[in-house]
Amino acid sequence: MGDRKSLTLTSTSTSTFFRFSSFSPMVSLKTLRHLLNAQQSGLILVILLLGTILTLSAGTHADRTTGEPVNNFLNSYTLMQTATDASFFAIMAVGATMVIISGGIDLSVGSVYALSGVTMAMALRGLGPQASSSTVWPGVLLCTGIGLMCGLINGLMVVGLRVHPFIVTLGTMWVFRGIAFVTSQAESILVPGALTEVIKTSFGLSESLYPAPMLIMVVITTLGAVYLTRTVIGRHIFAVGGNAEASRYAGLRLGRILIGVYVVSGLTAGVAAFVGSSYYGSASCADATGYELYVIASAVVGGASLSGGRGSALSAMLGAILIVLIRQSIRTLHFDQNYEWIIIGCAIIVAVVLDQMNQQWTVRRLTKSVVGKGEKE
Repeated sequence: MGDRKSLTLTSTSTSTFFRFSSFSPMVSLKTLRHLLNAQQSGLILVILLLGTILTLSAGTHADRTTGEPVNNFLNSYTLMQTATDASFFAIMAVGATMVIISGGIDLSVGSVYALSGVTMAMALRGLGPQASSSTVWPGVLLCTGIGLMCGLINGLMVVGLRVHPFIVTLGTMWVFRGIAFVTSQAESILVPGALTEVIKTSFGLSESLYPAPMLIMVVITTLGAVYLTRTVIGRHIFAVGGNAEASRYAGLRLGRILIGVYVVSGLTAGVAAFVGSSYYGSASCADATGYELYVIASAVVGGASLSGGRGSALSAMLGAILIVLIRQSIRTLHFDQNYEWIIIGCAIIVAVVLDQMNQQWTVRRLTKSVVGKGEKE
């Protein structure tokens, strides 16, 4: 009896092992196929490829403490600084992506950043020396409040005046930056040291490593992804961008949805202003000049369609990382930095062309499938 039991257990465990071993490759293949079909897989591969090229061609330098050779790119300081530089673009790109998904565009994000930072710095300077907690939260509220207000103005003008968002936000881009210039009198205003201490918290890492901007970027991206994919209003944004007329006939309130995406875009610009001004220790009316290009490039390179209806918060963050890596490669490889604008401009054009080609290919594929089903019937 004991031999039979042991034999039965052995055969059972053996069959279970074979079922598990045959099941595991199927699971891994399905997982791999899912990853390869993911929207962000292409961006991740390009980032890894560019990072590999930079690692191999960047050269090395001697560590000041140990004297051991350290790769000029693949080291903790350079990687953290790259993530920090990307965080300012990526935070704003999450909000700008929502605007692009809805079929609009926001050119004023850089000016909202400047106005929010200048307003916060001037208000905190007027309050005088305060305790740390009494300085940080007013700073956060001021930056996000100004960002929300600017986004609300953009949304109300786009919906109320029924003017193309490009024209509206082009105008407010100059207006907001002009207000920042007049109120600050072109002065660079220092922010309280408490804000810089918060944003430059090392969390137990080396003194030169400040992960707070990167962590805030990840949090904002996660919230943006959940908002777009897991909420009803997020699905409404995709619907409006995909077909505004159909959404109107379906009973969606287009005006409220469009105002909402511009408010979110202003909010993310305000958050980026708080992080950036606190990190660098000052704010001026010239801050974030030209950031519109980087933010829109991050969203478009990340797969957002300028015709609306498609985009992703995670892809926008990856697009920002890729844009910053391109900038970093120009510096690391000692190229002329004037090529930066050329390369980023070309990246936007290529991304838009590929998006158009993908749309045409999708339409042809759907048309062929419909025609094929009709012939079979």
